[in-house]
Amino acid sequence: MTRPLRNLISAVTLAALTGLLLAMCLPASMPPLFAAMGSMFAIVVGKAVFGGLGCNIFNPAHIGRAILLASFPQQMTNWVLPATAAASDAVSTATPLAVMRATEKIWQAGGAASAAKLPDLMNLFWGNVGGSLGETCVPALVLGGLYLIYKKLIDWRIPVFYLVTVAILTGVYGAVMGYPSTFPLYHLFAGGLMIGAFFMATDWVTSPITKKGKIIYAIGLGVLTSLIRLRGSYTEGVCYSILMMNMVTPMIDRFVRNVSFGGGLKK
Repeated sequence: MTRPLRNLISAVTLAALTGLLLAMCLPASMPPLFAAMGSMFAIVVGKAVFGGLGCNIFNPAHIGRAILLASFPQQMTNWVLPATAAASDAVSTATPLAVMRATEKIWQAGGAASAAKLPDLMNLFWGNVGGSLGETCVPALVLGGLYLIYKKLIDWRIPVFYLVTVAILTGVYGAVMGYPSTFPLYHLFAGGLMIGAFFMATDWVTSPITKKGKIIYAIGLGVLTSLIRLRGSYTEGVCYSILMMNMVTPMIDRFVRNVSFGGGLKK
């Protein structure tokens, strides 16, 4: 096999992977034309503009998602229940994070929110809630992430420190505000946190190189995601937190370096 042919096959494979990851971040009711436009944005704007394979600064799939969200907010926030996604009379529903935000307002006003308004934790865990195609089923995402860690395709530090940071910050916030003890579990299981932690934030090109750098990067992701979810007007923060930390990655790599064996860093 010639080198140009190998490069072509590699480029097509990575383009297909970018499209697949983007599809996992889109609602099931998203029109195919819009999804195709998002894939074009992800590959052209997110990757080719920066020089192609290995040169992109931002995660291409999340670039496509961010552009689609800014361009077609109504279609990007039209969620349906999994059981009715393929039916003609699909039932539109709110995401668990949106329901949680509405419930928080009731708690802050001193009212007692009905437990029926919040999705059951088991439904949230297994994915029987509204959301994007690939973000709802927690067991499948965790198993897939653990397989990637086992095969050493991703570094365990990024997803672990990312998830732990979100759990700690939302747990402390919930305790201070007097929310139920299950409050951090809702933030761990809901939204795109699991798919972002295992499959988006761990991108080799857009994440730091060193072990310490990966930890700093992951903690930054957790802080930004928690701030956007808890204090921002937008209920989800995974996409934008990853894009913002992608911008910081070159600076992390510059100041956090490995010490060579038998020597130290030059002053």
